Formats: sequence, structure tokens, C-alpha cells
Amino acid sequence: MFAERTNWNLEPNRLGTALAAHRAAGKPLLDLTVSNPTECGFAYDREAILEALRNPGALEYEPNPRGLASARTAVAEYYAARDANVSIEDLFLTTSTSEAYSFAFRLFCDPGDEILIPAPSYPLFDFLADIQDVKLVRYPLLYDHGWQIDFHSLEQAITPRTRGVIVVHPNNPTGHFTRPAEMLRLNGTCAAREIAIIADEVFLDFHLGVQKQVSFAGNSSVLTITMSGLSKICGLPQMKVAWLAVSGPQQLKERALARLEVIADTYLSVSAPVQLAIPKFLAQRHGFQEQLMSRVRRNLAELDRQLAEQKNCSRLEVEGGWYGVLRVPAMRSDEDLALALLNEKGVYVHPGHFYDFTADGFLVVSLITPERTFAEGIRRIFAFLQ
Repeated sequence: MFAERTNWNLEPNRLGTALAAHRAAGKPLLDLTVSNPTECGFAYDREAILEALRNPGALEYEPNPRGLASARTAVAEYYAARDANVSIEDLFLTTSTSEAYSFAFRLFCDPGDEILIPAPSYPLFDFLADIQDVKLVRYPLLYDHGWQIDFHSLEQAITPRTRGVIVVHPNNPTGHFTRPAEMLRLNGTCAAREIAIIADEVFLDFHLGVQKQVSFAGNSSVLTITMSGLSKICGLPQMKVAWLAVSGPQQLKERALARLEVIADTYLSVSAPVQLAIPKFLAQRHGFQEQLMSRVRRNLAELDRQLAEQKNCSRLEVEGGWYGVLRVPAMRSDEDLALALLNEKGVYVHPGHFYDFTADGFLVVSLITPERTFAEGIRRIFAFLQ
């Protein structure tokens, strides 16, 4: 009766079961995995947000597959501030980056075609690909005083059924950006094999360095789909607004735009009130981002302070995003360690294998965790590992 593509193992994993039991018992919990910014104590201009949703234009329906021009203009201005020239005609609004991925997968892939994804990376990709009948093939990221793409393995992974390469810029959870030299080599690899680049830039604004990072939205060498949205940029995941920008050689871009217009017209999924509010939401992003990055920096400083007081653990280099990766003694599996921390110390962290780390000895923590919770949680982790 049901499609094989949805025949997932829906049984909760051991850590999820233990977490549910911990919460059901009412035990204190230090959650170092929080990722919902609306629950992390950041100050929002509530009045301005609600006022933006009261636009009387929302009483009229103006269906446009790409989205309202006023909203796309605001997105184009966002890219212009990053020195990327993006026409509003090259933009499509979606309800989420997940929907943007579904558009890209439908654009490029027939059932069974392949998309390359980085490892480590975010675990949601598997479900998105399953739903679209796409096969994911992983290419490794290597760590040596910083992360880099293993181009030899990436190129070896390309087959006649490969349709695109996903780049997460910066990566989640490793927090590293794709370097300009890597962009150039990736362009050469994809152009030679006639495959597309799909760039996920939801964390692009959250960089720890001084200089802004270059966006793939201005990439003209290879057909490129660049995604982002308000969930991270403005800390407004509940508004359900994202987009994709199309760039690349003109003829390929025109063909992609024509096909995407049909896909988008089939759904018309973004609501008018939210589209009309996008210019005001984007105008408010700087205040939110300053708060969040200030917390990320303070949590990183606290983490480094505690790391300096012990010898068993370290952290991997991070350049941006909201997450940190701890390197811990691999005396047991990451899942067993996470279970022990939860049951014995009341600290919840993610084991590295959740993100496709290929070896044990890694824990992932959220750097937007409220500071007192973060500091105490890290203290308990290191005390446990002494």
C-alpha cells in the first residue's frame, strides 16, 4: 500500500529514547544541542515583526511562480551587499531550503540519479533525497588544521548518473567555508563533467573572521543553484521563507529558469503576508546576527578557557556557523558516550556519527546555547572525561 521510498526505520535510536525518558521523568537537563534561535533568549523586535505581517496588500492574491517582485528585490539587495549581482528574475522564493532542495533535485534528477554530498554534513539530506528518488553519494572532507574538500575522492565518486555536487558553505556542523581555490577547482571539475553545483548558504552571514565570505550566487562558470533563507539569516524559522538563486552560463541558466518556473508554478507555496514582510525582516537581520555571533564568540572563548585546563579533549577549528566539534577520547562509541553524559551528568550532546563522522571520538555542540548552560555543560563533559 505504501511507497518503498518511505519505508524508513522509524524506531527511535537509543539516544532519542533515553532523552525522552529523561524529560518524562522531569530530570534537569543541560541541552547543548539547541538550534532554534527563538528559544535561545535572543531579543527580537516583536512589534516590528508583527507590524510587517499586517500589510494590507496581503488581502489580494497575485500568484507569481518566482514570488512577489518586492520580496525578490529585497533578496537581490541582500546579495548586492555581499558584492554578488543577482537579478530578481534569477530568484525563486520557497517555503524552506528543504523545498528549494526538492526543486533542485526535480530539476536535475530522474529516479536513481546521483547527487554528491559532503561528509561530515547535516543528516536531513537522506530524507530529502529519498522523497525525490535521488541517490546520495558522499565525498569526504579532510581535517588537517582546518577542513578541506578531498577532491581526489570527489572526482572518483562521479559516475555517468551524477547530476550535481552539494556544497554547504559554511558546512554544518564543521563550520568551515569553501575557499576560493576550492571554488575554482570545483568549477573546473563540474564544468568538465557537465554537472551542477548546489550551494547551501544558510549560515553564510555567520563568520568569525573579519572579511565577508564570497557567495556562490555570483558563480558564472557552472550552472549553480544557491540557497538561503530567513530561518538562519534573521533567526525566524517560523516564517517559512527561503529562496534559490540560479547562476551560470547564460544558455544553461535560461533553460534551468524555464523548468524551475513550471516546478514553482505547480506549488505556489509561499504565503502573501510573509512575502510582503520579507523586506522588513531582512532589514532587521543585523541586530539578530550581532547578538548571535556575540554569543558564539563568548561560548567559544569559554570552551577554549576550559580546554586549556585539561589535557584529554580539544576542539576542531571553526570559521563560522553555530556549531562546535569536540575531539574526545575514543574509548567507546560516540553514541555510548552521549548516552553516558545524558544519564550520568544530565548533559545532552550529539554524537559525531549523527553527522557522518566516520570515526568515533567526536561530539557536536551548539554554540548558540545560553551561556550559563553552555559553560556548565562543558564543565560536566570534561569532568566526566578526566
